[in-house]
Amino acid sequence: MFKHFSVIETSRLILRQVTPADAKDMFAYLSDKDVVKHMGLEPAQTEEEVLDEIRWYKSIHEEGTGIRWGITLKDSGRVIGSCGFLNMKSKHYRAEVGYELNKDYWGKGIAKEALEAVVKYGFKHFQLERIEALIEPDNVPSIKLVEKLGFTREGLLRHYEFTCGKFDDLYMFSILKGETS
Repeated sequence: MFKHFSVIETSRLILRQVTPADAKDMFAYLSDKDVVKHMGLEPAQTEEEVLDEIRWYKSIHEEGTGIRWGITLKDSGRVIGSCGFLNMKSKHYRAEVGYELNKDYWGKGIAKEALEAVVKYGFKHFQLERIEALIEPDNVPSIKLVEKLGFTREGLLRHYEFTCGKFDDLYMFSILKGETS
């Protein structure tokens, strides 16, 4: 679907490919139970586990099934989260979007700024028609975020995933290309 890894720039952020050099910054949030509790991941215990995550980002890009940008602040260049697509189905013009952010940056509009840029990028450059977000019902901040961006809640997927030793219900949200400004 795509060979090139584009950089996305917003007013405060640079969204870019992460590298092993970013593992220490990423460990700061991927080891935080509050950050990963809705991601279906256990908190990272070592930087090696973060390097596995970075390798996964690289593999989905190479396979054309996804792309994950590191979220960096323009003034520091440190990776403070990530945002991107997975389960991309070019045949059906759809993908899932996911994101996480270092807790130190919650409540500052950074996740909104990054997600909005990634959604626009997906519609424009990947010719997506539909972008989905699967969110645990008790992840209220994430639900508010996608609703603020115009996503529609379509329904509850009961016991949709098995992660961290339990079955998770997930709300399905989506936004269609024609619903964005």
